[in-house]
Amino acid sequence: MTSSFFPPLRTLMGPGPSDVSPRVLSALSRPTIGHLDPLFVDLMDQIKELLQYAFQTGNELTLPISAPGSAGMEACFVNLVSPGDTVIVCQNGVFGGRMKENVERCGATAVMVEDNWGDPVSIDKVTAAFDQHPDASILAFVHAETSTGVRSDAAQLCALASARGALSIVDAVTSLGGIELLVDTWGADAVYSGSQKCLSCIPGISPVTFSSKAVERISNRKHKVQSWFLDMQLIMGYWGENTKRAYHHTAPVNDLYALHEALLMLREEGLEAAHQRHKRNHDALVAGLEAMRLSKAVAAQHRLPQLNLENIPAAVEDAAVRSALLAEFDLEIGAGLGALAGKTWRIGLMGFASNERNVLYCLNALEAVLADQGADFSAGVAIPAARKLFTEK
Repeated sequence: MTSSFFPPLRTLMGPGPSDVSPRVLSALSRPTIGHLDPLFVDLMDQIKELLQYAFQTGNELTLPISAPGSAGMEACFVNLVSPGDTVIVCQNGVFGGRMKENVERCGATAVMVEDNWGDPVSIDKVTAAFDQHPDASILAFVHAETSTGVRSDAAQLCALASARGALSIVDAVTSLGGIELLVDTWGADAVYSGSQKCLSCIPGISPVTFSSKAVERISNRKHKVQSWFLDMQLIMGYWGENTKRAYHHTAPVNDLYALHEALLMLREEGLEAAHQRHKRNHDALVAGLEAMRLSKAVAAQHRLPQLNLENIPAAVEDAAVRSALLAEFDLEIGAGLGALAGKTWRIGLMGFASNERNVLYCLNALEAVLADQGADFSAGVAIPAARKLFTEK
């Protein structure tokens, strides 16, 4: 007989979703009001202001899409890309490939700039692509590649696009709230993210922001946006300021309560403090893993502090380790994706999950499971190594 679902209390240290703060879960349970209620409209304005802080932008068109990060990605492409356009797409992991799919479904040509999985996007290769395709009107890239744990130089890439007269589309799903993201300073034109990673919110919402140049391009489109739901000219009537709010869709009211609370927590902590917290916990995790003689799959200067890509030790069965961590410790870590499947683990330290307790818990659990697997590693040293770093910092 079917009954109510009561999930176990897991520790989520994979690539997302991350642990959700009790404050956010509490906000989710507050009484539902109408999506055009004056009080809810006031809340929408607060959410917009908090997102502008998180993105570090004054962009007027800054809002949460009522759908997951993939919809935020699609919103950027369907509004900015028209049939016949040439778009330079950078791929150094799974999500650059999804950008390519979006470009082609818009009837445009995707010029691919490919780098090895585990490496950042090459500025030189992008420069060469612009040289070969001077008609390219958009550059699309992933700031923090979730599939590889790699950070690319968004500031340089946005500057390069601007210098070539192109707009930039930036995937910041994993970066927002976890590492520096300066939308206005870098001149990024369209940026999308997700609620379920470093914002520590529930999945299902995609914050986006569009520059004035991007809005101008949207306003001057000669073709209808292929998605009615994601058409920014329609959505602006609901989320825009100084206008009577026009009904577009029924907003996920309680989900937006949760997003508001998560963004409020980020502002209370401060962006710089949040970034430092992610870096400190990353350094402690790395110290423990290196003490165990486990190796990182990404060079230190390109690593994301919020998503750690770890090489799987020889003769260790990937799925068996992850299953044991889940069954015995209620601990979730992520499998490798694409070219890195079966070769790496993705260990997340995102948002509310980025804390000292989780670092030590993960190291202890991993030691126990690897010992059961008969893996060749140094036991009993990870926790002291991590604690030493926490004490020093």
